[in-house]
Amino acid sequence: MVFANILYLCGMSSPIIDIHDAVVRHPQWRMAAPVNFQLLDGEQVAIVGRNGAGKSLLVDIMTGAHPIMTSGDGAYVRYDFGKGRSTMVSDNIRTITFRDAYSTAEGYYYYQLRYNQGELAEGQDVYLLSSGELRRHQLRKAMEGNPRVLIVDNPFIGLDAEGRGMVDEMLARLAEDGVSVVVVTSRRDELPSCITHVVEVKDRVVGPSRPRPHSQPLQTLSPALPLYGEGDEAIVEFRDVTIRYGERTILNRLTWTIHRGEHWALKGRNGSGKSTLLSLICADNPQAYANDISLFGRRRGSGESIWDIKRHIGYVSPEMHRAFLRPYPAIDIVASGLYDTIGLYRRPRAEDMDRCERWMQRLGISHLRDRSFLTLSGGEQRLMLLARAFVKDPDLLILDEPLHGLDEVNSQMVKDLIDDYMSDQSRTLIMVSHYDKEFPKCIEHEIRL
Repeated sequence: MVFANILYLCGMSSPIIDIHDAVVRHPQWRMAAPVNFQLLDGEQVAIVGRNGAGKSLLVDIMTGAHPIMTSGDGAYVRYDFGKGRSTMVSDNIRTITFRDAYSTAEGYYYYQLRYNQGELAEGQDVYLLSSGELRRHQLRKAMEGNPRVLIVDNPFIGLDAEGRGMVDEMLARLAEDGVSVVVVTSRRDELPSCITHVVEVKDRVVGPSRPRPHSQPLQTLSPALPLYGEGDEAIVEFRDVTIRYGERTILNRLTWTIHRGEHWALKGRNGSGKSTLLSLICADNPQAYANDISLFGRRRGSGESIWDIKRHIGYVSPEMHRAFLRPYPAIDIVASGLYDTIGLYRRPRAEDMDRCERWMQRLGISHLRDRSFLTLSGGEQRLMLLARAFVKDPDLLILDEPLHGLDEVNSQMVKDLIDDYMSDQSRTLIMVSHYDKEFPKCIEHEIRL
């Protein structure tokens, strides 16, 4: 701390968090090398790195979640939150993690989805926000008590361009008000505008803090692709489909045909009806029976079961990610895709388990096969769910925000895998994203809600 005080007297910033040669006591949470890190007063830092690189482990050391070994080796974690402030870490460092558009607001997530589907009546005692406004609200809640440091994991995940702009403005204002913002992300190509320094974590080794090389604008959507394609066999047919809940109209006289072998981008702002549209295709919405909808050549309500439909579809979405809350082995999560279940309730045949292994190998996650799904990083979990979507070789692949939480390398790998899979002209794709750069090359049609 003497050195920090000398820096302060010389007009240089003093460290708010100062970590020196830290080694976590428990081997399971230990980095590959002793951790050295400083968060200086006036800096706004992005911690970047690939999925599973150790970013969350660094945050746990910063917040004291994992005690370090300090027996005579000079290692320490020290804090200087400023004069007149509490010395408690819990009072001065707040962390908030986002995994989708709603994330930490579990009760709010339930009501927001009901509102988006029109199931809430006017005047019900629930104040509903756009996804960007909700994210700002959650950040404000995290700032209650006036903490000195705010650590935000994936601040933009799941948000459209407008929502990302709202959050970026919110973080910039917090930085202007003297809060030290730390952003944790695997997407270094899109950082909040307030970020001044970048720390890379690679293979559980924390690199030095470097000035941000340049500012990059938040991504916006490019002009639309052609709306209707041509083909032979119709996989999905909507004819004047209207979905209403009370006075709220979600889809209004939508006519849309997807032919076998076509690859579609589905776009629209948060709350525009994309999830409702996908629920009709996945046989999860009972209003399908009141509309003129055909899937895989059969009119809904003609005697087919939902399982007859689902066996043709491979699906992944943020909502599905939320459903996997039990500590199943990772390979069981992949194998559950063979039966369209959340858990694995029967043992697959040996050849089916071999297929699971092959898809895990293609996605670079076979070494995680026996790990509990809940102990994996968010990006590793998403790769498991993608393997689950591919494992039964579906006719129709529905990918709703499939690159959520993936770093640049894994994102490109998944896009290449989609392109390779779709080279078979009998396979059909619907993909949702708020970023044009996330769509694979095979996309040739677009529908925007």
